[in-house]
Amino acid sequence: MPDDDFGYTAWGRDWVRLAQPLLQTLPNPALPRARKLARAGGVQVTIDGRVVRGVVQRGRTTAVACIEVAPMSGETIAGITGQLSGARPVLTDEVHRTITEAGYRPAPALAGVDCSCPDDTGRCIHVLAVYYEMARRVDDDPRIALDVQEFFGGSSGSVRVPTAALPQRWIALNALDPAEYFTASK
Repeated sequence: MPDDDFGYTAWGRDWVRLAQPLLQTLPNPALPRARKLARAGGVQVTIDGRVVRGVVQRGRTTAVACIEVAPMSGETIAGITGQLSGARPVLTDEVHRTITEAGYRPAPALAGVDCSCPDDTGRCIHVLAVYYEMARRVDDDPRIALDVQEFFGGSSGSVRVPTAALPQRWIALNALDPAEYFTASK
């Protein structure tokens, strides 16, 4: 049964592939638990430049997973920029496909992974849960996928665009306050 909660866009699928590599031949029993943690809101992610920091609450324990994303090369940034049209292009699945077919890979490459738990493999349940939470966020706003790789700033010398200021494609229903949303005007 497909899992439509994570990676329903091509941009988010790039993050799901970090948790579920295509070359993996054996099932990973931690994946369903990691998805459950991300679905239940047990992962709090903050993004600081190229570092994704996830605080993962699992039962009575809390772990901190840090994922450092490698910056995009200048050649890749230039190639992707050449494929985008308009001042603020909408990053659709079609745009992702066009960029990929042109030979530029927008998927994140990892520079380092670390977790505060005793598992030192870099593929613990906490890191996997952060991948899924990032997939969900990237599905909501694909610009995050490029921003975390320093596409909008960093080494290219251009002005850095904060992802919080960019419009989201949709808002989660549980983010709305019913008392403020359902008010009757007098």
